[in-house]
Amino acid sequence: MDASSNLYWLILPLVVAFSLVYSASRHESWRLIWMRSIRLCLLILGALIGTTAILLLINTQV
Repeated sequence: MDASSNLYWLILPLVVAFSLVYSASRHESWRLIWMRSIRLCLLILGALIGTTAILLLINTQV
């Protein structure tokens, strides 16, 4: 593994932290905070993976 691929592992804690902070600022119930934060985390990671897949597809078609 090269140094540039290690950079992508830093996205996971960043997305988790962002999801928790955002959900905690919107809700007061811990149950609701965890549920919404997991949902937001999966949504963000899905968008990142989808965007990466589209960009890789475009890049390999050239």
